[in-house]
Amino acid sequence: MNPLTIHSTGPAEGFLPLRDSSGKPITVIGTDPIRSGFDAACVQQALNCRMAPGVTDVVLNPDAHSGYGAPIGCVMVSPTHIYPGPVGVDIKCSMSLLQLDLPEEHILDRAVRRALINAIVERTPTGAGQGQRSAKKSREVSRSVGFQAVTEGASEAVCRALGIPPEWALRCEDAAHVGHDETTGALAERMEWNLAHDRMRNFEGKMRQLGSYGGGNHFGECEAVRLSDDPSVQRAAEVFGLRDRNVAFLSHCGSRGFGNVLAQNQFKDLERKFEKWSTPFPANDKKLVYAPLGTPEADAYLNDMALGANFATVNHLLINALVLEAFQEVLPGVTGRLVYFISHNIARKEVVDNQKAWVHRKGATRAVPGGHHSLAGTPFAECGHPILLPGNPRDGSVVMVAQSGASKSCWSVNHGAGRAMGRKAAARALDQRAVDAGMEAMDILSNCRQYPIDESPDAYKDFAEVLKSVEGAGLAKPVATLKARFVIKDNDKADD
Repeated sequence: MNPLTIHSTGPAEGFLPLRDSSGKPITVIGTDPIRSGFDAACVQQALNCRMAPGVTDVVLNPDAHSGYGAPIGCVMVSPTHIYPGPVGVDIKCSMSLLQLDLPEEHILDRAVRRALINAIVERTPTGAGQGQRSAKKSREVSRSVGFQAVTEGASEAVCRALGIPPEWALRCEDAAHVGHDETTGALAERMEWNLAHDRMRNFEGKMRQLGSYGGGNHFGECEAVRLSDDPSVQRAAEVFGLRDRNVAFLSHCGSRGFGNVLAQNQFKDLERKFEKWSTPFPANDKKLVYAPLGTPEADAYLNDMALGANFATVNHLLINALVLEAFQEVLPGVTGRLVYFISHNIARKEVVDNQKAWVHRKGATRAVPGGHHSLAGTPFAECGHPILLPGNPRDGSVVMVAQSGASKSCWSVNHGAGRAMGRKAAARALDQRAVDAGMEAMDILSNCRQYPIDESPDAYKDFAEVLKSVEGAGLAKPVATLKARFVIKDNDKADD
């Protein structure tokens, strides 16, 4: 049997057997076109993850493509070990959605949209290394407030210090993360240790990145909301607070330079430990280093991951507060509320197959339906929480809600469309003029003179086929579609 052969079990499901059928196979979500499109490196990485110590489940989502160690677009479950690779270097890269009380006709005028773009970039800078100094109307973050943010997350004190509505914390998958011993004190102690050992240089500068997008595939996108006419999801739309034919704002970013440094330090620490102990790397891949739970190494990683995750949480909430402020500057009287904030690069302690385990989601999104025990006490206990899936400006994005079938994917779905070609390949294969003409034809504005070619829609998988996979496998249903009206992206040649 070819170890890289995916076997179909339905129109949007399949499995990948392990070598010699030596354990639970890998669950694969995807239609025939999606499954046939997985590259060999991606499939091999999935097998490497499944065979790694302590791993009980791996799920390959329809957006999956090869990454570092683990595929981007996978779920990896272990009750006994923690793995930094299947979280990645952008700890808690996430999505958030702000619903505005603003009918979409108010932004039909291109001059209004251009004014909104300018007001937003004056507050939320883009680009690697950028922070408040490059955005004259940003929110100043002091060292002390930054320290509080990374150790407390979106606490009421942090929200009030940064001008974030405290009630938005109730609309978060996780408003705050705690240390390995489930205390905030462990995070404060760990952060002090990181600073004392010179593991976080220019801490103040990193804190000044709160409220910024960064580069790469991160973005802010103004949307026109279209609610589904499916009666079975209408209650979810009400609970989510979505408003048909009104404006919303979708954001994608993570823990910026702060999370990257924490993650890179952890990779180096664990690689040194493996070499010192002469422990073999899983599949001879250094990016699949791990730590058994309960060890000092695992505790250190969990603490650093929580620090990065808290930064990402506050970063998103501050961005949304600044975006709302920008809309109010251009269109006085506008109000807004957070629909949801949800991660797709994190490890969370959850229950899988009736046992507690760490669910690592690398480019994957939690998908829990109504009635699930984990949603008790939240606004989404009855109907399930919002799932925010970005596609691309041309084909739109969606808000979904989980169905009971998500149990087969460890309560997870994809995190978007997933790349179809690498950045260098996209730059070689795609035509800049055609990319820009396509955006112009759809009347989608941008802060960039030229839309980043490596981020163009054709660099990503067919989003309709990805969604067909999710629905066909019974994981989730669409509640609303989001149509882009303008995009905020990183580009060296940004409009002034």
